[in-house]
Order: sequence, then structure tokens, then C-alpha cells
Amino acid sequence: MQKSHFVTIATELNIKILQVENTISLFDEGATVPFIARYRKEATDSLDEVQISQIRDRVHQLRELDKRRESIIESTREQGLLTDELEKQINEALTMSELEDIYLPYRPKRKTRATIAKTKGLEPLAKMIMAQYPLDLNAKALLFVDKEKGVESTEEALAGARDIIAEWINENTIARKRLRTLFGKEAKISSALLKSKLQLPEARKYENYFDWNEPLYKTPSHRILAMLRGENEGFLKVGIEPSQEDSIAILKHLFVKADNDSAEQVKMAIKDSYKRLLQPSMETEMRQWAKEKADTEAIRVFAENLRQLLLSPPLGQKNVLAIDPGFRTGCKVVCLDRQGNLLHNETIYPHPPQSEVRQAMHKIQTLVKAYKIEAIAIGNGTAGRETENFIKHIPFDTDVIAVIVNESGASVYSASAVAREEFPEYDVTVRGSVSIGRRLMDPLAELVKIDPKSIGVGQYQHDINPKLLQQGLEDIVVSCVNNVGVEVNTASKQLLSYVSGVGDLLAKNIVEHRKKNGPFASREELKKVSRFGEKAFEQAAGFLRIRDAKNPLDRSAVHPESYDVVYRMAEKEGATVEDLIEKEELRKKINLKEFINPKAGLPTLNDIMQELAKPGRDPRKKFDTFEFAQGIHTIDDVKEGMTLPGIITNITNFGVFVDLGVHQDGLVHISQLTNHFVKDPNEVVKLYQKVMVKVLQVDRDRKRIQLTMRDV
Repeated sequence: MQKSHFVTIATELNIKILQVENTISLFDEGATVPFIARYRKEATDSLDEVQISQIRDRVHQLRELDKRRESIIESTREQGLLTDELEKQINEALTMSELEDIYLPYRPKRKTRATIAKTKGLEPLAKMIMAQYPLDLNAKALLFVDKEKGVESTEEALAGARDIIAEWINENTIARKRLRTLFGKEAKISSALLKSKLQLPEARKYENYFDWNEPLYKTPSHRILAMLRGENEGFLKVGIEPSQEDSIAILKHLFVKADNDSAEQVKMAIKDSYKRLLQPSMETEMRQWAKEKADTEAIRVFAENLRQLLLSPPLGQKNVLAIDPGFRTGCKVVCLDRQGNLLHNETIYPHPPQSEVRQAMHKIQTLVKAYKIEAIAIGNGTAGRETENFIKHIPFDTDVIAVIVNESGASVYSASAVAREEFPEYDVTVRGSVSIGRRLMDPLAELVKIDPKSIGVGQYQHDINPKLLQQGLEDIVVSCVNNVGVEVNTASKQLLSYVSGVGDLLAKNIVEHRKKNGPFASREELKKVSRFGEKAFEQAAGFLRIRDAKNPLDRSAVHPESYDVVYRMAEKEGATVEDLIEKEELRKKINLKEFINPKAGLPTLNDIMQELAKPGRDPRKKFDTFEFAQGIHTIDDVKEGMTLPGIITNITNFGVFVDLGVHQDGLVHISQLTNHFVKDPNEVVKLYQKVMVKVLQVDRDRKRIQLTMRDV
């Protein structure tokens, strides 16, 4: 990799060149983002996961740029067109667009109007016109009339020459650079309804964009994605362009050098070049830029929502009764033990049309008693509120909490290969109920089994570049899993696969080894797992926990490579590791500078001390319960002016969606979040936050509820 790239990345991210070099070196050695961020702070000078991911992504872009650079050099060399000057230009190009502009005149061409004109021998005429010297243009053009070559008249000769000039203008790097700048600063994005779709009711969802026009650089990501979706679905025509007059003026300034007949021909070629070649090319670039910008922002929003969702407070290890509610088909009930294992399942029918309320109540009471149930998880889909109301009217002998659980994605999980592998003998309804119960106990452990795109916490996720979305969401899942840590003796194969350095194959091997040999007693035993080599152990060990391990450090986030440091600390104080964990006064006596070594500087030593204070601590907040407003079950119960409790289920750039318990989320527009200007809703609220909202408007036909959080 070129050394200049280190400087580029360091400058862009406002960090030191050495930080970039060391981080890239760690990546090239096979290190992961969580490992580098947590256990290599000395090498990176404590860069965080975001900065480390940015370095990784930028390195990938620059390496792709270098690959393209090499390909272009090889292509021009094979054509015999590579000169020292051209090679210097190619090597100094800083962006892909700049590189492609340089290559454009040398790119092997398909048949174009200009290449056809050249085969007719009109290039010399084009050069004469382009020079714009005073000459008798018709007389010169007459010299190129050749019926055998297909040039029937002076008009055809001049038209062919203009085609050649138009291509020269299109391939001019300065012209493209200046137009690109103009498009970037002045281009407007416009959309209009296609007349052929005027009478279609489906077009109504895009009515905001039937006649829309605004500066592209100001357009928020959700509007760009909405317009592009409308275009893809055949309802809208979308255009991106600055003023044509301004664009053509730039080209005239560059290419018109006189005031004569030749100059007039050049002006005609300029207009043709812009409309036929340059404008479509620049619009394509701007569309790509706008789409990438919108994708990046949408992925950021989605990723932040996903992070908050994955790090939702867990109820913890409890005996749970989970219900997937339904009317006609009944409510599927499952009982789970503290480890989430399925103990029992059946169906009750407390709602119409069967309305077997008494039998259903008796059954729930019996199950709660038989399986020592401590919490009841109720899916928030169809019949969710009705089922919650039913459960709350059942008297129990012990304290049992009832919790509405967001079941987004549960149906996707229940039909997945993962669910079939876990519960091959049960149908999708049982699997879905199990998922609802488990996500109450530990949202992170259960949600990693579901494709994040199916969880429903993004904006326009189906319009985003799938590869970029997958990478962005996987980064978040990996970050959350490793931030929380994984209990190796109870974790699913899916959860283990997200641990730094593990992956699908090694996760499978860990589970198979666990089944065959029983639970792991220490981290060291992980090395007995097939394919769990030294590198994988280095990357993974610190994130894997063994709750019942004899060595307390195996229960913590202290990496095995630092165990010796802790042992020396304990020895210095004449104590055991357990003593250091239990006694704050002992930890306070330790002078960290005495324990600095080549692998553990002060950042790592400080992390060790924090971990000894709370070994294996869970960074997630404590679980708390929530109740929707009584008597509010459907959108018909919601009236303007009501103040209601709700849960934020999705955060977008334009506002947040709030579950009121009526099967239709309401929208708090970004302008209604607070009395102050808000640029990003995440500055004000978090996913699954409990909030109070006031109803502004209810559109029952369109199933839309407008809400406000101002002055509530």
C-alpha cells in the first residue's frame, strides 16, 4: 500500500500517521475491530471502534483505487499509449472519478457517432474547426465530401466534425472537473409524477413528490431514497441538474476562442456534447453520489437503532411463559426455563370467536404454578393488547410480571433454517413464541439469530445498497456482542459466530465440543476445540466468559495475555486475585506504572483495574416494566388531544415512531420532538425509550397518527 495513503487517511480522520500505520498492520495480521479497540490501545493510541472501522473502510477504498490504477496503466501500455506524463497523471489521481476522467480518452470505445465520423475521414476537419482560425468553412468542408465514405454533403461533413468535437469536449479532464464542481454545488433534484400514472391510487403515497424541486446538497437522505424508490416503481421521473445555461457557459469559456463561423460550430458541438454526453454522465455521477450519501446516512440511522435494540435491557435468567397472541387461531403458549429451553407448549383461545376465557385463565394459572413462572412475555402483534388485558385479570399466587415484547422479526426467525435446526419437531407458531420469550430474557442473544433487515428499525432499508447495509449492520452486531461478552457454555452457535475471531465454522465446533465433552472449565480449554488455533484464541478469548470458572479472570474481560500482570499485582500486595476483586483498598495501593510492559501500557492497565472492580459487568441498563394506557386498544380509541404513554419503536431522520398499543405506530415529526431545533432525533430520544406523547391528528383512512412530545 502506498505510504501516501497513510497520510491521506490520517488527514481525513484528523489522527496521527502512526495510528493509521499500526491499525492497518493489525488488520493485515488478521485482527478484528473489537479486538483492536479493546486490547491494542497502545498500538492505536486508544482509537475507538468507529475510527478503526473508518480506517478499515478507507483502506479498502484506496486499495480498490490502486487496483484500478494498475489496470489502467496496463491497458494504456498494451495499447502503446502510455507515456511518462500519462503514467504520472494516473499515479497522482486521488479519486476514482479523477482516474476515470484521465482514462476516458484512452478507454477502448464501442461504436460512437465520433468514431463513425473518424472512419469517414472527418477528424482533420474537426481539428481545423476546433482551432477556430478564420477560414472559408464551406470550402474546407467541401474537401471532405466523399460519397464512397458516406459523406454526402458539406452539412454531413460539418455534422460529423461536430460529433468528433463533442467527444473531445466530453473527454476533456478540465471540463469534466469544472462541471462536476458545478453539479456538486448547484445541482437540483426534481421529481414529477408520470402522466400515465396520474389515475392510479398507488401513486398517492408519492404525492409529496409529484412536483418537487430542491438543491441536491440540502436534500436529506430519506427524501432522496423516497424519490428514487418512486422512480424505480414507475411513478416518478427524477432529474438532477444545475442550470443548463451555467453549464454551457463553463464549456464556452473553456472552448470558444474566437467569433467566427468555426466558433459557431464549436458552440453547436458544446450544446450537443453537454446534452448528449456530459449532462447524462454528470447526472449519473451525482445520482451515485447522492445515493451513496443517502445510503450512508440511512445505514447510520439503522445501525444506531439496531445498537440500541440489541443493547436493550435484559430481564435476565427467569422462568418465562411466552405468548404469541392471536384471535381465530388462538394464542400459542410456551414455557421456558431460565436457560431459555422449551419445556411445554399448547394453545389457548381467550378471544373471539371461541372466547374460552375461563378455560384459558385456568390453563395459564396451572402453567405458572407448574413451571414456577416469574414473567410472562406477550408479543405485540395482532391481539397483543387484548391478551395483555386478559393476563392482567388473572390472579396468581406469586408475583408475576407481564411484559409486551416487540415481536418484529419473530416470524422470520420461526421460518428460518436456524429455527428449524433448533426445533425440528415444532411448527412455526411454537418457534415464534419461543423467540418472543427469549428476547425478553436476553434481546441480544436472540436477535442475533434474525437478519437485522427483518427487525424493522431502519428507514428505506430495502432501497439501500445491500452489501453496504450488510457490512454496516454486521459491524454493529459484532460490536454489541463483544461489548457485552458471551458466556461460552450457554451461548448459541449464532451468538458465538459474532465473537471476535470466531466465525461460523469455529462457533459450530465450540458447540459440538461442548456437547461432547461438557462445559468448558477454563479459557485455556478452548484451545482443545478443533481449529481453535493461537490466532483465534488471541482474538476471541477476552470476549468469551466462563461463569463457573475456577480462575475469576476467566469470568472477566481481562485478556489471558494479561493474566501474568494481575498475578504480579496480587503477589506484590501479598494477596490473591480474588482479594483484588473483592477489596477496593488493595486495588488503590497498586501503582500501575510499576507494571507497564511491552504488551500492557497504561490504557490496558487501566482497563484491567476497571474490570477487577466489576468483573464481567454487563454494560446494558437494568430492565424496567411498562404499561400502555388502559382502554386504548385500536386506532378508533385514539382521539385528538389525548396524552398517552408509548414506546419508541423506530428512529428516522424525519422523526420517531411510537407504539401506543393500537397496532399502528404514531409519528412524532422531528419538529415536534422538543421546543428546540433538532438535527438528529437520536440527540433527544433512544430506541425503546418510554415516552409521553400528545395526539395531534388521527387519519383513520390512511392509518396515520400524528403525535407531539412538545410541552407534554
